[in-house]
Amino acid sequence: MPGKNILDPRNAQDFVTFREGFGQRFVLTVDTEEEFDWDKPLDRTSHSLVTVPALQKFQQFCEGFGVVPIYMLDYPVATSDAAAEALCPAIAEGRAEIGVQLHPWVNPPFREELSEFNSYAGNLPEDIERDKFNRLRDTIEERFGAAPLIYRAGRYGVGPNSAAILSEAGLAIDTSVRTNFDYSFAGGPNFRKHPLRPYWIDREAKLMELPLTTVYWGPLRQMGDWLYPRLWRAPSLRGALSRVGLLERIPLTPEGVTTDEAIRGTDIAIDEGLPVLVFSFHSPSLAPGHTPYVKSESELDDFYDWWRSLFTYLARRNIAPTSIREITESVS
Repeated sequence: MPGKNILDPRNAQDFVTFREGFGQRFVLTVDTEEEFDWDKPLDRTSHSLVTVPALQKFQQFCEGFGVVPIYMLDYPVATSDAAAEALCPAIAEGRAEIGVQLHPWVNPPFREELSEFNSYAGNLPEDIERDKFNRLRDTIEERFGAAPLIYRAGRYGVGPNSAAILSEAGLAIDTSVRTNFDYSFAGGPNFRKHPLRPYWIDREAKLMELPLTTVYWGPLRQMGDWLYPRLWRAPSLRGALSRVGLLERIPLTPEGVTTDEAIRGTDIAIDEGLPVLVFSFHSPSLAPGHTPYVKSESELDDFYDWWRSLFTYLARRNIAPTSIREITESVS
């Protein structure tokens, strides 16, 4: 696929258009993964799956609001009987959807050196990235009874070969681009210049990019693309600008983002006319003590309250939930 590179924003000028009446919608994506210590080096075995049963409660919660969650499964979860028990009925009935999330360090085959650099799947040799992806995709389809159509690289780590691999496998959507974020300091991708709007990675192959939604808020937000990267080495100044309401970067996630901040970010995304707002979080946050964002039962209550407030606010703004099936069927 010459010239088609998810990481090259010059390929992102062909924006996706949707049929008349689609309006503005939102999706909820869940990075559905094992628990591990975020402060320790990655390894292949030091993880658990104790939060997987909590998916069932969250699924029921979403159904109460008419939201179809999109569970992006990595290999340990995809091979978990508890995950199949929690999700298969909802997937079969269209109350949930399934996607692929590749964590290379826990996804066979293990032919690469275990390292920070190789934890970004897009840094791997093409044959290894393809083999890992195909093993995971096939496992998901076999165990969950549905062919996944959407992909997110773990740690957002797409690379120059990822688009070709996804197209070969018949996927319709990549959602690895985290606009306005830069992971190059650790060997990952830089998405600072990528657009927020969905765009065609390869129109002929019908492969689109659906970026995660992150906006700048405040009087200086029009300068966010220029100013925020220059504050990387001055976090105290960046924090000061946020505290006084001049410039704030707001990703649409309950992890580290307050309800008020998320509502402000939602307003910006709506005002900018984004056709699809993409919300996300990591599934271990569904139980206390497994992420930095939910450490206690009271914080778990706050987590659910966050979603309750956002779902209610989105309905008030007439932003309806959508699904991968509806998005792919609504492309004009």
